[in-house]
Amino acid sequence: MPEKESRFAYEGLDRIIHERARLSVLTSLLTHKDGLTFVELKDLCNLTDGNLARHLQVLEEDAMVKIIKSDEGPRTQTVCRITATGRKRYLQYLDTLEQVIKDAQKAAKSAPAEKHRSKLSSLKA
Repeated sequence: MPEKESRFAYEGLDRIIHERARLSVLTSLLTHKDGLTFVELKDLCNLTDGNLARHLQVLEEDAMVKIIKSDEGPRTQTVCRITATGRKRYLQYLDTLEQVIKDAQKAAKSAPAEKHRSKLSSLKA
């Protein structure tokens, strides 16, 4: 059975990355090569401790981030870094997302607005 071409399937939209909080975490880590502390990452991504911890766990299990804990000073310091695998997958994800944007813009420009309005009107009726 021949495979049907699915032009808009976007298999490269990695479900691990595509979640908003994890996308924020990976973007933050990608822009800080030395990593970020848990607190810095929490503030940048506007997440709670528990929420960030859970998303980091998912990313660490998928080998996209490395979490380093050290006992410097009175408290344990947690530093998070994106891994080489995480960086590669994130950049592939961005390439796919860029294609989604290009396809959507091209489709929006080539489709007359009136056709969309008439289709919407018939759906409401």
